[in-house]
Amino acid sequence: MRVFSHTCSNTEIVCALGCAQMLVGVDADSDYPPEVVAGLPKTGRDLDLDIAAVQALQPDLVLTSLTVPGHEKVVAALRAAGLQVLVCDPQSLDDVHADIRRIADALGVPARGAALVAEMEAVMPQVERAGPRPAVLVEWWPKPIIVPARHSWVTDLIWRAGGHNPWGEVEAKSLPMEHAQACAAMPDVVVMSWCGVKEANYRADVVLRRDGWQDVPAVAHGRVHAISEAYLGRPGPRLVEGYRRLREAIAAVG
Repeated sequence: MRVFSHTCSNTEIVCALGCAQMLVGVDADSDYPPEVVAGLPKTGRDLDLDIAAVQALQPDLVLTSLTVPGHEKVVAALRAAGLQVLVCDPQSLDDVHADIRRIADALGVPARGAALVAEMEAVMPQVERAGPRPAVLVEWWPKPIIVPARHSWVTDLIWRAGGHNPWGEVEAKSLPMEHAQACAAMPDVVVMSWCGVKEANYRADVVLRRDGWQDVPAVAHGRVHAISEAYLGRPGPRLVEGYRRLREAIAAVG
């Protein structure tokens, strides 16, 4: 089978299933595993995909998603071009696992999909706490602050890791807000997971110097952490690393 993968998470799922040899191309944002994607044709950024170039690769299946605003236009263009597509739109951790199984089924390796999900579940147990769960603010962006809401797998990851998302009951995938709104939640932990920025370039001082945040527990106690968007923002197998880092950060609250 010839497979084109649009979005980083789908590329990583295919490779984690042991099906990297099926890939005939990826979007330019797919950067992992580097030894696989380095040698593959890349047909543009995820929101600026060259549909004709995808067609030229003659894929039997295009794996795509609706995880980023604007992806719906790319999906529509792929379908209009007559390409066979499998669309992922996970909004919970269970959805991520279901998508892994769906992709495995489509690639003809259902047992590998079940095994991968089982492996992920085994290393992401739910942490039980005797007292209140620490409030965890995960930032997709620092200004305005953008946080995950109810319809995000990150809310589930935070809960499993022993914390809670203050906006976990808001009916949305994510929420933009001003600094004062985020401050009012008095987060115990702040996690920088800024989309499109390398983890090495995350700067805790951006959070620590915010006006009026001196009494926020996360700031007062120095609990501002960097966790790459690759480990939290991509709904695939590397969420296990995001869970591990969240768990460490939350455990430090005591």
